[in-house]
Amino acid sequence: MNGPRAFVRDRRGASAAEFALVLPLFLLFLLGTIDAGRYIWSVNQAEKATQIGARWAVATQLIPGGDSSDGLLDHNFIADGVETGTVVGTDNFPGVYCQTSGATLGCTCKSGGTCNFTYAATSDASKTAWAALIARMQQVDPALTAANVRIDYDNAGLGYAGDPNGADVAPLVTVSLRSLSFQPMTLLLFRGSLPVPSASYSLTLEDGQGSDSN
Repeated sequence: MNGPRAFVRDRRGASAAEFALVLPLFLLFLLGTIDAGRYIWSVNQAEKATQIGARWAVATQLIPGGDSSDGLLDHNFIADGVETGTVVGTDNFPGVYCQTSGATLGCTCKSGGTCNFTYAATSDASKTAWAALIARMQQVDPALTAANVRIDYDNAGLGYAGDPNGADVAPLVTVSLRSLSFQPMTLLLFRGSLPVPSASYSLTLEDGQGSDSN
């Protein structure tokens, strides 16, 4: 008989139906595995970019003050009352941080002291040094932008007033990356993203001059 009973007992196409039910879960698992690897790769890229950025920052031109004769590199702290050959204290150099606001680069003196030198990042040299730093970091992590980067120059108690071979202070230079995001394939339909952990790396200033780094 070819009636309803035969139709119910017919198992043709069962495998296809089962495959259609399992396929979405299989694809989700596969894409999730790929996304996990891509996410770890993105985190490693961010960390490596900060390391490369810090190395670039300590071996090339200082951003605060740019090529100003009274920038951080050339400021005479003896004129501020610091005794020759002594460490420049945090009262005279509390530290400076530089970052962009919109498309504008700016450097700000940290609280706890005064910056009696030119730290405004308005000169062409400052902008060029900043652009070179960002470009070097983007070679490692193309996803980052200038808005994701901050550079801090903190007083580490190194250097001395009247140093004839370079800056009177050798700050601890920290390059930081923040507010990065990762777009997993599994969330494309929902336009969702995951945050990439912030990363930072610090090195002590070297010469603070030049336009290239090893």
